[in-house]
Amino acid sequence: MESGSSPPRWWRGVRRRWPWLLVLAISLVALLVVAREPLADRLWPQARIDRLLGEGDQALAEGRLDQVDGEGARQKYEAAQALDSDRGEARAGLARVGQAALARAGAAISAGHLEEARRWLALATDLQVPRAQRTAVAQRLQRAERAAIDLAAVRGEAGDALAAGDPVRALPLFAQWLAVAPEDAHALEGREDALSLLLERVTPALRNGDLAGAARWLALARRYDPGHVQLPDRQSAYAQALALQVRQAEGSLRRGRIEEAAGRFLALRAVDPSDPVIVEGARRTASALAAQARRLAADFRFEAAGHALEQARQLAPDAPGVVEAARDLERARAAGARSHPPARSTRASGLALREALDGFAEALDRGDWIEPPGTSAYDRLRAAQTIAPQDPAVRKAAVLMQRAAVSCVEDNLRDNRLHSAQDCLDAWRALAPSDTALAGAGQRLAQRWLAVGEERLRAGELDAAAHALASAHALDPGGAGVVGFAARLRQVRAGMP
Repeated sequence: MESGSSPPRWWRGVRRRWPWLLVLAISLVALLVVAREPLADRLWPQARIDRLLGEGDQALAEGRLDQVDGEGARQKYEAAQALDSDRGEARAGLARVGQAALARAGAAISAGHLEEARRWLALATDLQVPRAQRTAVAQRLQRAERAAIDLAAVRGEAGDALAAGDPVRALPLFAQWLAVAPEDAHALEGREDALSLLLERVTPALRNGDLAGAARWLALARRYDPGHVQLPDRQSAYAQALALQVRQAEGSLRRGRIEEAAGRFLALRAVDPSDPVIVEGARRTASALAAQARRLAADFRFEAAGHALEQARQLAPDAPGVVEAARDLERARAAGARSHPPARSTRASGLALREALDGFAEALDRGDWIEPPGTSAYDRLRAAQTIAPQDPAVRKAAVLMQRAAVSCVEDNLRDNRLHSAQDCLDAWRALAPSDTALAGAGQRLAQRWLAVGEERLRAGELDAAAHALASAHALDPGGAGVVGFAARLRQVRAGMP
């Protein structure tokens, strides 16, 4: 080969592209430097475990035992253990953290920092430090807590409270005394006297109908000595008094004294809000109040309707009909505003009367008896009666409305359309509240609702069964089967987990 020959072709290509090749090589080196740890963790998990163990050892040496940011020794060892539960280094590390926490608890007790001691002792418990070691430190902590009590002052205050006849103030003081000296005969005797004094209040409270007070004294006595000899008799007397007041509330509801029943169930709810019998009674009363509110609203008696609705919400805001009654009340108020216009000229009144009567006829043809508020036949008739109550056309419309409502009740009962029958019965009652035929129609509709309730109860649909019961009760509180069905529904609810 001649000395002056040109370099090979591949070399000439490299020389032309060497700047780009250099940039590529530098980029690859930088990428490897930046990603070396993540890649190592993926390719060699053991390396990540070793790194976590090393970080845990360092955190432990620096005293960072447990940190919410994940940088504590506990968190590092637990992360290593999650990657490989068979390696013993992580378990050993957690055991060392637990021992360090126990040591810190002891040091905190010595320094009088009892809240800090409780925190470290809780960490040692979480990390399963041997019970014997934890028990020793826990006993030191209890002794330190007791030592923080000025026992002489506590004894004096407890004696003064007992002498003053104030067991509510005396009992917690005797509890502090017994925490320091659990075998002290004077403390035990004083607590016994205080409990007897407290339970003496139960009988007069029950005699005066103060169930809430009796329940409060009984609960306080159970807190300090659930095995006190006088408790069973007092609790039995309380249970009998509670059952009597529940029966009285149920009786008010059966007799249709809905507001009286509401007051009784509100008082009972304050005494025992979880009792299933009280809860069910409150729900049925709320449903009856909601039905009453709807009837009052349909009759434009908005203040009374609002009062009934508020009582229903206090008893059971989720009871059947309460939400619907609130919506209907607002709609009826809007309809009332439209149906009671300000004074107008004779010509304008005549036009308004004609419009109301035409609207009445159209609503009657549609079958809109009392729904929707504002455009129903009942609302149109009330608007006409407001304008000219003695007008022959208005009086004729009232008679026609009553006859149509009676026919509507019968037709819907025959076809088992109970909601429609209820609407027509409400319209009938509003138009002729003294009609003697109303009671019979209401009783028949109530029995249909009970049949629906029985069917829903067998299907396990308790809310639907409760709604049917409330509808039947509102129509015929003392009707055949109403009380028995209510009792069965209560039993089913009480037996639910």
